[in-house]
Amino acid sequence: MKFFKEFRRQEVLVLLYRIFLAYFFYQIARFLFWYFNRGLIKIDSVSDYFSLSYHGIAFDTTAILYVNALFILLSLVPIVVNTKKVYQKILFWLYFITNGITYAMNFGDFVYFKFSQTRLTSAAFQVAQHEENIFKVFTASIIQNPFILIWFVALMWLWVFLYKKVKITERKPVKLIPYFILSILTLCVTAVLVVGGIRGDFKHSTRPINLVDANRFVKLPAQGNMVLNSTFSFFRTLNTNNFKEVHFVDEKFIDENIQPYKQYDRKVTNKPNIVIFIVESFGREYSGAFNKDKNIKDYVSYTPFIDSLAGQSLIFPNTFANGRQSIHGMSSVLAGIPSLTDAFTSSPYSNQKIQSIVSICNDLGYDTSFYHGAPNGSMGFLGFGNILGFKHYYGKTEYNNDSDFDGMWAIWDEPFLQYFAKNVGKTQPFMTTVFTASSHHPFKIPEKYNGKFKKGKNQMHEPIQYTDYAIKKYFETAKKQPWYNNTIFVFTGDHTNEVYYPEYEKIMNRFAVPLIFYSPNPEYNLKGVNQEFAQQIDIYPTLADLIGYDKKIRSWGRSLVSDKKYAPIIANSDGTVEQFIIGNYTYRFDGKEIVGVFDKSDLGLEKNLMDQLKNNPEVEKGKLMAKAWYQDYMNRVINRKMY
Repeated sequence: MKFFKEFRRQEVLVLLYRIFLAYFFYQIARFLFWYFNRGLIKIDSVSDYFSLSYHGIAFDTTAILYVNALFILLSLVPIVVNTKKVYQKILFWLYFITNGITYAMNFGDFVYFKFSQTRLTSAAFQVAQHEENIFKVFTASIIQNPFILIWFVALMWLWVFLYKKVKITERKPVKLIPYFILSILTLCVTAVLVVGGIRGDFKHSTRPINLVDANRFVKLPAQGNMVLNSTFSFFRTLNTNNFKEVHFVDEKFIDENIQPYKQYDRKVTNKPNIVIFIVESFGREYSGAFNKDKNIKDYVSYTPFIDSLAGQSLIFPNTFANGRQSIHGMSSVLAGIPSLTDAFTSSPYSNQKIQSIVSICNDLGYDTSFYHGAPNGSMGFLGFGNILGFKHYYGKTEYNNDSDFDGMWAIWDEPFLQYFAKNVGKTQPFMTTVFTASSHHPFKIPEKYNGKFKKGKNQMHEPIQYTDYAIKKYFETAKKQPWYNNTIFVFTGDHTNEVYYPEYEKIMNRFAVPLIFYSPNPEYNLKGVNQEFAQQIDIYPTLADLIGYDKKIRSWGRSLVSDKKYAPIIANSDGTVEQFIIGNYTYRFDGKEIVGVFDKSDLGLEKNLMDQLKNNPEVEKGKLMAKAWYQDYMNRVINRKMY
């Protein structure tokens, strides 16, 4: 029929070719993502790899259609001039600007997945908005990882080359009415396909695919990151709010099993000072004191001073972080608030009255302060510190000596910790927190110490030695201060960083941080090694107990030094699903259902026992407790009951 001669067959086929190119290059990026992170994402066979890649097509489809929606529309819209060279040149630039920017997101994750343990999400905005040095960080990353930039440039060049290999020949429509009718029909069909592709299917009854759906196709939870792509995870989390009230159990079950309020009755006559060290990127892997019984072949410790201090302290070698970023560590350690899929600190609910170690110390007449050597406001610490109620904040501004600035993040740890040691204690009792900064990307140490420390096996090993040395020098100064002998010191990491040993590549060990309670005052009996599972949110109730706070405290954690025993519930999130260690098992929860049950000794989450333990009474109770914990968390956060 003459009518169909006006169907724009050439343009449709070329459009399909151009979209196919995006699929092709996304699969290359997926392979490179796995290659750069193969130590963290275990794949047993070639067939497993192809299975993950195949299931990733659905997520690639959503990402590619998000990015190319305007390009597709302009390619098919009937305006007669579509085939002209100028118009095709406009389409070319639109295609490569949008695809180039979003394709680069995947390359960023080649590096930062090691630190974040999750694909790029819109939470990156919350981190970036508090930093003035983003361009410096970006530049340093490129310098340190030149092969990633080379791969990106080479692949973009190849993409452009292949795009130009298939060109559209200029053609004018002969009959305009059939041209417009067929074009509109093509647009309508394309629109339906695009909507279905973005949603993930055409069923009205199902919700659009999300990050958690990637875990439907994997044997190991970490493999979900292989199914995803960074463009998808970024766009899918824009303007999302995973804080939603749920109802699984009644309040009586929560009161009896979750016990969100704790109370201790320790009698303390002379209130101790409290010094909390949140050490940047301090993974448990780096410290020998926490790895004596791990049987790690050729293990090397990079924290000689912390190891010696641990020998005089109460330590917990099985401690887990409750978040993945620095600000998560602050809320977990000080306020007992873990971060789940969405971080509490970047949620609409963070600005509320919060009971914390800061607020109860304020109630008891302590002088409270927070120290961080970065520009004031960095990481969101100043804002959240104000919410918690710190009476004083000391940052780079108060330090007032830029000659000690590392040029990227903050004042070097050694001089800043000397300032910290000498500046606190003017009023007693005091509670203070210092957040160190030097053991961080770009993994530098002061030039005067070049050659002093072992290079180690990865980039973190040298700077963590520098921070350990800075802490040693801090104690040399602190011991001379009048407040030292009646002080309790706490050490933990905010989150983990680069790992070297396979033991710490395991999913749950990506949250493995040290925990030390030390005091030169023997009255507090802070000695020994406790192998119980512990977490950052236990620090706040433990300190409340040690200082003799005898009122109720709102806490999902528990005192680690009390005779009054509360059953532990370890909680964190890999950025896609929530994870709970309860009793003998680890439970993975997607906000609606339990999607995995693992023996708690299976830190790699390699063997899902959910079907095998279907009618196990402990597991059935554990599933209910995980849901109940989540219900209570959402209820308290959303309804502002954090006090």
